[in-house]
Amino acid sequence: MPDNNDSSKEPRRPRGATHSASARHLVSPAQWAESVVIGAPPSLRIFAIAGVQAALAVLLAIVATHLSPWPQLVGYASLGALAALFGRFATVERRMRIVVICALLLALGVLVPSLASWAGALPWMMVLVLALVAGASTVAVSWWSLGGPGAVIIVFAAGAAYNPVGSGTEVLARVLATLAGGAVAVLTCLVTDRWRATELKNLRLPPVHAPPWSHQWIAAGRITACAALAAWVAFMLGWHHPAWAAIGAVSVMQGGHLHITMNRALQRMAGTIVGSFIVWAMLAQQPSFWTVVAAIVVFQFLTEVVIGYNYALGQITVTPMALLMTYLASPTVAASMPVERVLDTMLGAVLGIVFAVVFSSVDDRMHLHEHRSRAR
Repeated sequence: MPDNNDSSKEPRRPRGATHSASARHLVSPAQWAESVVIGAPPSLRIFAIAGVQAALAVLLAIVATHLSPWPQLVGYASLGALAALFGRFATVERRMRIVVICALLLALGVLVPSLASWAGALPWMMVLVLALVAGASTVAVSWWSLGGPGAVIIVFAAGAAYNPVGSGTEVLARVLATLAGGAVAVLTCLVTDRWRATELKNLRLPPVHAPPWSHQWIAAGRITACAALAAWVAFMLGWHHPAWAAIGAVSVMQGGHLHITMNRALQRMAGTIVGSFIVWAMLAQQPSFWTVVAAIVVFQFLTEVVIGYNYALGQITVTPMALLMTYLASPTVAASMPVERVLDTMLGAVLGIVFAVVFSSVDDRMHLHEHRSRAR
């Protein structure tokens, strides 16, 4: 007689691939211990050079804009200069292409919400616009293989443009200032990128395998939905910077695997708390413009140096840098920024890890199970 329990039935899903098993893995002591491990960057010299380039580009953009007839646009110029963060491990020729593309994407990140605001978009519509920018930038980063720091920087630029716009002239001024900052980033990298040439020849990085396009679109859809939910919840709670919640969600969901996503969530929350305390202590002293500029430059450099060791260390320094850049653009919101940054980041990170688990595939969960089994 034929065996009714044979292979005609679909194979049972491994116990380690269930959602509940994955959730247990992610809250286990082993996962928490993994998140505090100090690693070694592929090349400290490359990270340090990238830090110098980004800090120099930001400094030049801020100073040039502050001394120009449009000092009120200093925040947008510094945003454009962040294009220098991309392509640190690319060849010199490809690096220029990457920085140019990122400069244009940052300008688009500013343009889209600015146009929406000028067109009279309601607050809930602005939340949707921000989420769509998050999803579209995720696809763009994958399409052009732009690498780290990924879509989160473009969402950061869109969040900076979240404030109301009064005229088309203001929209144009924002975009031109961002493009000017991007041009500074391109020129800075063009002049200084030879510093990386020798180190790149001796560096052997593992090949990067891009996931299929279907997977990339699914990932972008998840990020869009999660960013929208995080920003909407922050908005409904009356917080002034819902974009920060979206940024927290995007940064967490950029992790390629579930254990990396959880690590980034824990590290981002811990680093943001410490970094927010640092910037609160600084702003309590009512620093001068040039003191704030010097701090931004120092924190920018330190971020690129330490983030290769542990993501939390990078958050300790990037949080003050981001908040001080926001302070330059809107000094009146200084008092509440550190606390709101912590709350928004925790909201975005928590929603990010929940979304990652709920909408994970069997392969995602099996990879986590196998990773935890190997660790044991």
